[in-house]
Amino acid sequence: MLLHKQIQNLSVYGFGQLFNLVTPLLVAPYIVSVCGEENFGKTAVGMAICFFLIVFIDFGSDIIGVREVSVNRENKLKLNEIFSTTYAVKGVVLIFVLLIVSIFFSIIPFFSSDKKLFFFSLLVVIGQFISPTWFLQGLENVKLITVLNVVSKTIYLIGVFLTISKESDYVNVNLWWGLGMIISNSIVFIVVLRKYNLHFNNVNRAEICNHLKDNFSIFYSQIFVSIHQYGPVILISFFGSNLLAGQYRIVDQVIVVFKTYVILFFSFVYPKICFLIDENIKKGLKQWLIYNGINLIFVFIGMILVFVFSYEIISYFNPTNRYVLSNLLQIAVFIPFIFAISIALKQLILAFDLKKEYITITIITVVLNIFTIIVILPIYKVYGVFYTLIATDIIMIFFYIFKLKKFLYK
Repeated sequence: MLLHKQIQNLSVYGFGQLFNLVTPLLVAPYIVSVCGEENFGKTAVGMAICFFLIVFIDFGSDIIGVREVSVNRENKLKLNEIFSTTYAVKGVVLIFVLLIVSIFFSIIPFFSSDKKLFFFSLLVVIGQFISPTWFLQGLENVKLITVLNVVSKTIYLIGVFLTISKESDYVNVNLWWGLGMIISNSIVFIVVLRKYNLHFNNVNRAEICNHLKDNFSIFYSQIFVSIHQYGPVILISFFGSNLLAGQYRIVDQVIVVFKTYVILFFSFVYPKICFLIDENIKKGLKQWLIYNGINLIFVFIGMILVFVFSYEIISYFNPTNRYVLSNLLQIAVFIPFIFAISIALKQLILAFDLKKEYITITIITVVLNIFTIIVILPIYKVYGVFYTLIATDIIMIFFYIFKLKKFLYK
């Protein structure tokens, strides 16, 4: 019965995430053909900035919040307390983020030259504030998560095809992503309140401060994770050009499908691994090995197919330099496979509550990554960026193994 439920949950979750992953692939060729590679690069920069800001809005709720909800799933009073405190903190952080970023977008030339695009992109941040996904992940309610993803990406898909008709319309691309998030998250948020009989407790300043203090270390580390994921396209645009950023984004659009899948797989498995390890370490480790072993095989097969059909895949996006981008894609296919190994080890690091070790490893590898990209970019262009990403992920894996080996031996 339990196995049947897990297969059912995985199927439902898989459908939602597949829809979530395929949608950007459907619209990317259209955006490139209508708006051009350079403007596609601009939209990628705007989205990367918003994904970075989301780390501030979440403030560790995507990791610590999920774990707390998972462990306390039978305690309704505790769940309500976690829910109220988390949203109170997210609200305070949202106000500060919007104020500071709005000033930056208005006065810094790099942003003010495309002010409309960047301000529209902020709707993505607002949508993330509303999102109850972290709460649903902790309770393993994959049905509502799937509904949320399907509604959000359907709105984005329809909006792009109906309103993007000329080159200058690129400024509206991220607008529709944000509107999709706001509408879908608002609907599911109301459903969550009613389904779990939640209400907002009065959260005082001391509780907000304590939450910020307790989650600051994991939040701080997530900043570096976000820089590692979304920093390259911003650095390419700033130190190179929007055209190079567009080329990077086209290749990354393929790779990010598998990377996003790996991240979503982490989100699906992580609360279960935490719960099982909390109950029985051996049982938890066995399930971790089964889940991640199957996942790694799937990613490996996918990367082989992408490598073999790299030219055909790149041609789908209507770029100008197809052979160059095809070669780049054949290099980049190593990233998702290495990333899948890294994420699997990250599950154990966090499940065993090795937060200090995780933070230290993250900061070291990300700083190394950013520094190397800045040095290599002028010489090796986008090739250098992908080589750097591969190298730093491998270094991170070795750090994880060293810390886990020592911990498991004890």
